[in-house]
Amino acid sequence: MVLKEETHQQNEIDEKQQFEKPQEITTDKKPTLTKKTSHGRPRKSKLGCIFSCKQCGKSFSQKSNLDVHMRVHTREQLFTCEQCGKSFGQKQSFKAHMKIHTRERLYTCQLCGKSFYHTGHFAAHMRIHTGERLYTCQLCGKSFYHTGHFAAHMRIHTGEKPFSCKQCGKSFSQKPNLDVHMRVHTGEKPYTCEQCGKSFSQKRSFKAHMRIHTGERPYTCQQCGKSFCHARNLEVHMRTHTGEKPFSCKQCRKNFSTKLNLIAHMRVHTREKPYTCEQCGKSLGKKQDLYIHMRIHTGEKPYTCTECGKSFPHKNTLNHHMRTHTGEKPFACAQCGKSFTTKFSLKNHINGHTGTIVFTCDQCGKSLTRKDTIKQHMKTHSREDRFRCCECGKGFKSKRSLNTHMKLHNGEQSPQH
Repeated sequence: MVLKEETHQQNEIDEKQQFEKPQEITTDKKPTLTKKTSHGRPRKSKLGCIFSCKQCGKSFSQKSNLDVHMRVHTREQLFTCEQCGKSFGQKQSFKAHMKIHTRERLYTCQLCGKSFYHTGHFAAHMRIHTGERLYTCQLCGKSFYHTGHFAAHMRIHTGEKPFSCKQCGKSFSQKPNLDVHMRVHTGEKPYTCEQCGKSFSQKRSFKAHMRIHTGERPYTCQQCGKSFCHARNLEVHMRTHTGEKPFSCKQCRKNFSTKLNLIAHMRVHTREKPYTCEQCGKSLGKKQDLYIHMRIHTGEKPYTCTECGKSFPHKNTLNHHMRTHTGEKPFACAQCGKSFTTKFSLKNHINGHTGTIVFTCDQCGKSLTRKDTIKQHMKTHSREDRFRCCECGKGFKSKRSLNTHMKLHNGEQSPQH
């Protein structure tokens, strides 16, 4: 009882001293500004953050925290996992990673059953069910479940790119983008198609490739119903409806709907032909033209008529052929109204009206208005009439033909009618 009474008296003394005004102590140092917490304990204000990062300006109250933060910029990773070799710059991240190997998932969602290694990830996951978005961008109003996603989003507005490639110096706003970029230098292609064996460095490219095998075309044009494997292809296709041609040639001002078409067009001016056939040495300006040209050597005819089964090496040739079945003649002459199955046939026909000379023989200088006519004419020069009759001057390809002809002059053989 005596001990209990003494303890009670001591508690009263301590409680009294807690609310008494402390004696003022004179010192040369300026007092540190403090704030009262909800528990009555003093804490440092933001003015106490005296350690600042020179690269991004972030401030810290302790030098040790600044040292840990600097590893974000220096990419220094002191903690290495002995099981998989992965390294980390912070001890907390290293400990969280180790739970992957121990399969320790302490936090389980009661709504969907999903489990998590970290309490932070679990708390962020629960916001998916509650719809709570704690982090809102004050510039555009977009909200986020995770602070990491919010921080990455803010770099869109600030333009900050803290993750740099040490090999080429290229910078990125997000670390996953840097990791994907590094595969350009390492040549790593972790995503492999099990059906054809083709490998990819990016998961997005791998998923797009798999649509070739599955036949999936998730991007559909709302105007004509045509579907595409890639969103980019749909975007380019939409220009056929809008008529948009954003790529312009600086030399002739001709416009194109795609950049690739512009690049191919520029070779008309530069006369560059970078694609060469290894079999015959012919050079072409477009890669697609080389593929088509190779069918001459391989004999490949991938386009087949569904009506008669005839095959063709070019898609345009098949389209022209199909008009023989449908009877379609979409190209009409404005002068006489005559229609043709191909644009080329119409052009030759119009030359007949205008008398335009477009084809000239290199050997004799004769000019003709039709391509098929000039081809027939060129055959007259290709004939090897080396054996000529001394009586009438007629030429023959072989000596036997000449001897047979000479019998007509000698009266040994009568001409056949």
